[in-house]
Amino acid sequence: MESLFFKDWISVIYVIICAVISFITLFVFIRISGKRTLAKLNAFDFVVTVTLGSTLSSMILRKVPLAEGIAGLLVIILLQYVLALMAKKSHKMEKVINSSPTLVFYNGQFLQEAMDKEVITEEEIYAEIRKYRIHKLEDVKAVVMELNGEFTVVKKSNSPGATSLDDIKS
Repeated sequence: MESLFFKDWISVIYVIICAVISFITLFVFIRISGKRTLAKLNAFDFVVTVTLGSTLSSMILRKVPLAEGIAGLLVIILLQYVLALMAKKSHKMEKVINSSPTLVFYNGQFLQEAMDKEVITEEEIYAEIRKYRIHKLEDVKAVVMELNGEFTVVKKSNSPGATSLDDIKS
């Protein structure tokens, strides 16, 4: 039973050293890879984050040697960078990697088919509209479920020209 709580001081020191080295390595890699790694998560970024966390914990708990863990972190971040670059250069790849924003409310109408697809309720949409401090539904042009699962509420405008809804297919 004693080994369940404490093995020896060498193991504790090793975990501390691995945690420090692993943490600094991951911090440096994330700083090099840019802000996308820290952005609000879409499905692609979520997978990267979970994988980075799992690899980091394996390194700290000595499930893999530090060199192998660092190589794993580097591969994950490089894959994220390469796939993000491919998505930027190719519309097809962008659609594979990222989902599309979904219009769930438009001009006073709840878009039930879109709501069913995204598994959201009218109450959730009302709550999002309230977050934007909008009192009347007539003041809302649209509610969009974004790539990362967050909602955006777009107020009506009388100004002509392009809108932030131009890239969304209703």
